Amino acid sequence: MGGRGLRAARTARGWSQDRLVREIQRYAEKRLLDVATTASLRVYVSEWENDRRALSPRYAAILRPLLGVTDDELRGDSAPAQPLLTDGYGDLLSRIDSARSMSQSMVKTFMDQTELLRTMDRQMGAAGLVDQMTGHIAALEDALTFAVLPDARKPVAIALAGAATLAAWQALDAGAVERAWRHYELGKRAAQEGDAPMYLAHAMGEQAYVLCDAGRPELAVDLVRDAQRAGGQRLTPRLRAWLYAAEAEVCAKAGLPDDCRRALDQASTCLPEGEDVRDPDMLSIFLNHSHLARWRGNVLASLGDADAVESLYASLAATDPTFVRAKAGLHCDLTQAHLVREEFDQAHDHLRQARLLANRTGSVRQRRRVDQLTERM
Repeated sequence: MGGRGLRAARTARGWSQDRLVREIQRYAEKRLLDVATTASLRVYVSEWENDRRALSPRYAAILRPLLGVTDDELRGDSAPAQPLLTDGYGDLLSRIDSARSMSQSMVKTFMDQTELLRTMDRQMGAAGLVDQMTGHIAALEDALTFAVLPDARKPVAIALAGAATLAAWQALDAGAVERAWRHYELGKRAAQEGDAPMYLAHAMGEQAYVLCDAGRPELAVDLVRDAQRAGGQRLTPRLRAWLYAAEAEVCAKAGLPDDCRRALDQASTCLPEGEDVRDPDMLSIFLNHSHLARWRGNVLASLGDADAVESLYASLAATDPTFVRAKAGLHCDLTQAHLVREEFDQAHDHLRQARLLANRTGSVRQRRRVDQLTERM
């Protein structure tokens, strides 16, 4: 029945079974949902995790956004693919015709939906969006599957590349590493079909973080440099700067301080001047010189550079308050920087803030970093 999936998602957040019960009750109370009593929920959680009780659709609908997992991940299994019936030509042709007649306005609707999900993710975290994101990706994959000719497939493929890369980052934030990797691979394939090297380079650059988090920073360095080559001359200046900053970060993790500082300088040189933050050709890229200063502080802190603190405080003061996950990262960076300077009171204060913000967004990735910093205190 898949109890291992629920147990894995719960423990990834560091929650006890009692904590999960409380979170179920809090979630239900906010949404005026009826759930069992505390005593009954404790029994249910134990029985779900030990495969002694089937997880009902009603509770699955609560647990998915609460834990940031898909239904398959929650239940620890995969649904079998549905075969295409031999007598289903009428339905097949109907879907092909529908895809063929898909207008640019429909593609724009897909892109707008991705943008809405990106905004919600930035402010609330990824966990609660898992159902919406899963449905969005499925709809785009379906549209691409039944689009026959290149002129119909290309715009859908580009829309899918952007959505899949966002879904991958959300999955990584929620601790669903395999799902993140698969979404990045989907985003790369879609970008290649859509002849969109910027989307391909961005997916590869973000995918490098999976390798870095997994303890393979040297391979991450190779991948992000391949991303730069894949984009070639078709990269926008802002995206090129983003890739150099990403290279600097993974070089720091790989123990390559000279390469790291060189990449930071290249990022600063490429980045356009001004306060504009978004790349009009790659809406997933948010980067100006204030953001880059924060990134530089993060990288220098990871190298143990004592001068990182000033840069990080300036970035914290300038950070958009809606970038909740980014603020959690900044407080982690400041914790690390103060630890290097042996300023333990300040480090404790920032670690507390980081923990609060990581819990607010449900970010497993940030919580893992908080736990790692806690071990150093």
